[in-house]
Amino acid sequence: MTRFHLPGILAMAAIVVASNILVQFLLGNWLTWGALTYPFAFLVTDVMNRVYGPAAARRVVWAGFAVGVTCSLIGTQILFQGDGYTYPAVTLRIALGSGLAFLCAQMLDVALFDRLRGGVWWKAPLISTLVSSSLDTALFFTIAFSAALTILEPGNDTRWATEALPLLGFGPMAPLWVSLAVADWLVKLALSLVALAPFRAIVRKLT
Repeated sequence: MTRFHLPGILAMAAIVVASNILVQFLLGNWLTWGALTYPFAFLVTDVMNRVYGPAAARRVVWAGFAVGVTCSLIGTQILFQGDGYTYPAVTLRIALGSGLAFLCAQMLDVALFDRLRGGVWWKAPLISTLVSSSLDTALFFTIAFSAALTILEPGNDTRWATEALPLLGFGPMAPLWVSLAVADWLVKLALSLVALAPFRAIVRKLT
């Protein structure tokens, strides 16, 4: 690691920490405030990849993963009171889903970006972020809340997440967690477009 990688590591750590805190606060019916900060982790990875190469980007990803695991461990020790019982801020399934989704999606982002880096400037960051953020959403919400994976943490009651409701409040009936996943995915798609402008500006400044 060189001193040039430190800003990327610090930026990734800041985004991961902020997202882990903001995910505790609701934004409307389907999102948390963390949904607005977490997608910028892909921006950090893509900038590092473009400027310093895939090896540097992977170092930043591993640093972010380590920070995320630490946040999850801390979250398991924070207890909330509700409906007559105590529950942790972060359950085993949420911690597992968060860590696996982050690591798999970010590493896929690095690989796709590197493969597409020779095209027009926006192609690599846009396509790599769209694909990897979709994987991130699918992995996290399935592992954390799907009834099919109750075996991962039998003592964790996720019936609230599997309750059948109209998708996003107006679509076909689906488990609540599917609406949460779709809303999160749509935000990621929108922010992948928004992030192109800062990506271009930051890369120009650094190069």
